Amino acid sequence: MNTVSSGFQSNAGGNSSTTATTAAHLTAPALRRALIAGTRRVIAARDGLNKINVFPVADGDTGNNLAFTLGSVLNGALSRRSRHIGELLKRIGDDAIDGARGNSGAILAQFLHGVAEHARAQPSLDAQTLAAAVRHGADSARAALAHPVEGTILSVIDSFADAMEESAAQLRNDPRGGFTRALVEARRALARTPQQMALLQRAGVVDAGAQGFVDLLEGIGEFVDGGPRAVRLHATLRAANESDEDDNSDHAHPAHDAVDPDRRWCTECLLIVDSERGAPIQRDALRTALEAIGADSMVLAGGGTRMRVHAHVGAPQQLFDACAAFATVEAMKADDMLLQSRSTEREDRVAIVTDSAVDLPEAIAERYAVHVVPVRVNLDDRDYLDKIGLATAEFYRRMATSPQLPRTSQPPPGDFRRHFEFLCAHHPDVIYVGLSRALSGTLQSAEHAAARGDDLGAGGKIHVFDSINVAGGQGLLAWRAAEMADAGAHADAIVRELERLRPLTLTWAMARDIRHAVRGGRIPGWAESAVRLTGLTPVAKVNTNGKLGIAGGLIAKAKAPEAFAGYVAKRVRKALGANTRLRAIVGHCDAFADGERLLAALRERLDLAEAHLVETGPAIGAHAGRETLVASFQPAAE
Repeated sequence: MNTVSSGFQSNAGGNSSTTATTAAHLTAPALRRALIAGTRRVIAARDGLNKINVFPVADGDTGNNLAFTLGSVLNGALSRRSRHIGELLKRIGDDAIDGARGNSGAILAQFLHGVAEHARAQPSLDAQTLAAAVRHGADSARAALAHPVEGTILSVIDSFADAMEESAAQLRNDPRGGFTRALVEARRALARTPQQMALLQRAGVVDAGAQGFVDLLEGIGEFVDGGPRAVRLHATLRAANESDEDDNSDHAHPAHDAVDPDRRWCTECLLIVDSERGAPIQRDALRTALEAIGADSMVLAGGGTRMRVHAHVGAPQQLFDACAAFATVEAMKADDMLLQSRSTEREDRVAIVTDSAVDLPEAIAERYAVHVVPVRVNLDDRDYLDKIGLATAEFYRRMATSPQLPRTSQPPPGDFRRHFEFLCAHHPDVIYVGLSRALSGTLQSAEHAAARGDDLGAGGKIHVFDSINVAGGQGLLAWRAAEMADAGAHADAIVRELERLRPLTLTWAMARDIRHAVRGGRIPGWAESAVRLTGLTPVAKVNTNGKLGIAGGLIAKAKAPEAFAGYVAKRVRKALGANTRLRAIVGHCDAFADGERLLAALRERLDLAEAHLVETGPAIGAHAGRETLVASFQPAAE
């Protein structure tokens, strides 16, 4: 390897063309190109990593998590050239912390952050300084965990760091040779992981996070051996221990028996401190606070002003609230590991995704493993994840006393991308049944994520379907899609059925207080004055263009649920046929008794094959207001 491709400024041994009297140094351009090669190798190998993921829980997403974490670095620090290795490493560490996902991703991010901490003042690295930086990164990664476990990525990082230190002492002028020796030790440490953890041994796999770290080193090694051509990676690589068995083998997708149902939420957030005005984050104090709420699999990656928090908890909002006492909480996410597990067991079927504007009975969502992307809700100047970070009952309780009207915002494309990325790794197709485009930018956010589907992993195709509906109407369409997917229908057939049912899916709402909808722009301003002057209880309808419009009014007050039932039943019979058997979803905004009365009255007036009462969530309640009732109908499946 010549001095240009390796990035070493000189070499203290070898032939006459590279002999020098000073130690070789690793430069920023060489490190950048080497990490690009390593990162691309991990991204290419992510499907194999997903398949062998059994620890800490077998939710089949370690490959995606590592790919996303390193993808943040690839699209950030590694996309820009640098001449100073300390500056490059700092940017790498920051991008890794900001983009870290999952347990292994957070540990890897802390390793990179620790390397950067040690080397931040160095314009280049000799063998000893490089080894010391790697050791500092390994120690930092271990310190990020409350309860380190051997046989994981931590063990392999430690073995790599030990070998780097030993090689630096023996090969003082040869960082290339030191890395090559350390890579050999990392491979050996990876092979030992099943002996260190019984769970891995039973599954017949190595640790997925550890395999990902070795994949990163392997990619770097290719660059060390092959120079810049190793940066260009075309083929998808298999994980080193992936067998030649087909995907139905016992080890392709290990049984998911390790998820604690009391800590089913894999929860993450980013803590940011204004360095001029806020106190640095105290890692030990934060760890104590999270342990007090029963957090498990905890990783605290980062430094005093920027920290990524990862933990498994039973109530995500408890974690977010605990973190808010230390710094500003951003980039919240919470994934249901039990649901993810069920998805890995149903990978021959189309996956169904919707968003939290939907009114979908919990039993239906559980039965068919429907994934829900949460809308953001802002209440009292705090952001929450709809139905995850803020329970619906608690939202309405606080809404009743808050001086401010709550606000909602669409999920960012990254939220959809995370769900699509996971599901594409395990399913042939993914169908997102979304909130009406005319009511929100949520559908557009999903489209942005789906447009990048080519690099989501296993090649699953993403279908974005505009329900042109909301609440129960959206729920009925998602229900039908999930039912067909469960029966083994192909994506094209499901989409055709949704297109057939879309104009036949009808939704009305009765709002006692429409000021929320007026302020949010869903209802025209003149309607509020008209309601106040006439004393009518307004009825709104989701029109064929997906917009919400005033359809009429009811004079009844005490018997408003029954009057609303009569109003909609007449119009449903006219639109869908008097003898049509129907599915119905009735939603209520903090008005359970009225919801029960409405559903009972509808049963008397319509032929309901299946009907459910659900509590309409904050994504709709923030605009509809408390005591609103929503009724949605669709011809029953034959």
